[in-house]
Amino acid sequence: MALKYKEHRVAIFFDIQNLYHSARNMYNSRVNFKEVLETAIANRKLVRAMAYVVKSDPMGTELSFFDALEKSGIEIRSKDLQIFPGGMKKADWDVGIAIDAIRFSNSVDAIVLVTGDGDFIPVIDYLKSMGKQMEVIGFGRSSSAKLKEAADEFIDLEKDIDRYLIKHPASSSPSSRPRKIVSKRPSKKIIRK
Repeated sequence: MALKYKEHRVAIFFDIQNLYHSARNMYNSRVNFKEVLETAIANRKLVRAMAYVVKSDPMGTELSFFDALEKSGIEIRSKDLQIFPGGMKKADWDVGIAIDAIRFSNSVDAIVLVTGDGDFIPVIDYLKSMGKQMEVIGFGRSSSAKLKEAADEFIDLEKDIDRYLIKHPASSSPSSRPRKIVSKRPSKKIIRK
């Protein structure tokens, strides 16, 4: 566990796509970002809290979610979902999050990455070599094992699901019981002539 002092300055970077999909796929729930933010701050001096989102809804129904994040004290960085010819979609903020973490590192003592994505291991290693305390918050089962090892501290949201998740209104399963993740491999069918 990392030492946390009140005089520590902290910056927090939320990988929204990663958390959204983990909460939805494993628990059919939404993340309570206000509670996650409070845990990440841990009574320290907040310098910056930024959420990285991909706008994928042309009708703008995501705006209420973005407003809720901002009301919680989290700044929004957004970009549009890229759709390539052929239908391939790309929604990735990894480089942007890494650059911002490095950019803000001169003005903080600790950096919290809220993600489970192992692609952030190089930025964690680099910032630790610069003397920064690196913390990660994510869902334990869907987070990279090497990411957990690289961080000075990993906080598993699954240890207190009732605090960190908002049960989806249409869900009939209890939020404390994880959903089984089912592989979507094509079934083998026997074709008879």
